[in-house]
Amino acid sequence: MQAYLDLKSVLSCLPRISKCAAVLALCGTAHAFAASALPTVTAGKLTIGADLTYPPYDYMEGAAPAGFDPAFMTKLAGHLKLQPGFVDTRFANLILGVNASRFDVIASALYVTPERARQIDFVPYLKTGGSLLALSHSGFAPKKPEDLCGKRVSSIKGASWIPKLNDVSKQDCIPAGRGAIDVREFETSPEAAQAVLAHAVDAQFEDSAVAQMTVNKLAGRVTITSTTQLYPVVIGLGVKKGNDALLGQLKSAFASMKQAGEYQALLKQYNVGEPTDDDIARALGAASN
Repeated sequence: MQAYLDLKSVLSCLPRISKCAAVLALCGTAHAFAASALPTVTAGKLTIGADLTYPPYDYMEGAAPAGFDPAFMTKLAGHLKLQPGFVDTRFANLILGVNASRFDVIASALYVTPERARQIDFVPYLKTGGSLLALSHSGFAPKKPEDLCGKRVSSIKGASWIPKLNDVSKQDCIPAGRGAIDVREFETSPEAAQAVLAHAVDAQFEDSAVAQMTVNKLAGRVTITSTTQLYPVVIGLGVKKGNDALLGQLKSAFASMKQAGEYQALLKQYNVGEPTDDDIARALGAASN
């Protein structure tokens, strides 16, 4: 008799169980739909603009994108339930590309500056700085930007430190009669390094992590001459202004990566740091007002 009553109780619950299951299924479908319905260039895909000539952040390894940004964005896209796809774009054209909706987000070691923050929205995710490189045993070992007065300096085109070097040139070098800093811009970092090797320039200004990789790759033919990080900066993902839905989802996915420990593992692997709130506020400057 007791067994009959238990069975009867179970049977009486089935309609409610089925209803709950249906609701749960509907919620799961709604979540999947919300992810796939994000305002992306291609439905179900996160299209990422990156300059894939910039190791260790962004480069090609065989036929596949590699480096910090591709690893980071692949995990981020997974949390969004979107398929990641990379568009190789030279650095100077990244902001133009995202604003023209050629891709959804920039992930390419893009420094956060007030000027750029007036053009795009940022999701800050890294902190780094700059270094100076020169030929080993050349006798020229600049430690700081002021040491570049009267010298030729190579840089990747469109880099955020170029206006700063021009300011040093105008405010320090020329008034002191030491000659202007002659900044020469190149499409890629390897081309800027090649200019040093070819004696076409006296030094190269480069991101610190990239500079260390350049030294390793060139087997000591160039050396890092600066002793501290120059112009410490925050790096951010870039999103077209007005695309608030995608911006919010990227921030949520980033928080999920932190909670899962995935972000911290990448920081350790690539020897880079996480920016503080104060770092981010300083980087945004007047654009945060």
